[in-house]
Amino acid sequence: MKTRTTAAAPRYTATAGTAPAGRTAAPPGAVGGMRPPGARDGLATAALAVGVTGLFTSVLLVGGLLGVLGVALGGAALKTAGRTGAGRGRAVTGVVTSLFAIALSVLSAVLLAWYANRTQECYRPDSLQQYAQCVRQHLAGS
Repeated sequence: MKTRTTAAAPRYTATAGTAPAGRTAAPPGAVGGMRPPGARDGLATAALAVGVTGLFTSVLLVGGLLGVLGVALGGAALKTAGRTGAGRGRAVTGVVTSLFAIALSVLSAVLLAWYANRTQECYRPDSLQQYAQCVRQHLAGS
């Protein structure tokens, strides 16, 4: 007795114009699910890196300058992302973290100026203990 084997039917079928299972739609201008060679999101990555670095260094007042740079890079990346569709999320995150870095730097500068104004009489102590005691007295309001 001869048995005949048949080819198994495909499990998944895709209709024209749809993405296969497990893949997302390609960004505008992409061919076959791949980004075009010119569409890189280096500006968005740079904006994110500068924004995060600015956020961590904002207490040292350097973060405000990095925040301004991050906002500029993020704006340029958003403009590029509008054309290519690449890196929009990173660009937005870079702008937001840069704005937080600027705000935290301004807050740190205000608090530093307030502290310096309240304790300006304590800057010529003979020892660290005298300085600490003078600062405690001036911050307590006496």
